[in-house]
Amino acid sequence: MGNEDKLRNKGEEIGGAAKEKVGQATGDRDLQAEGKGDQTKANLKQAGEKVKDAFKD
Repeated sequence: MGNEDKLRNKGEEIGGAAKEKVGQATGDRDLQAEGKGDQTKANLKQAGEKVKDAFKD
């Protein structure tokens, strides 16, 4: 389950980065902010996965 979560989080991070770039290119500040938010959420989830992994060992 851990690897699936990590891949899902990475995909969410990449999707957020894409939204941010499209928002920058089109001048859509809402889309840009949404992309940054998606990236932040994904990074927090990844940090949680790292903590779980640390306690597994």
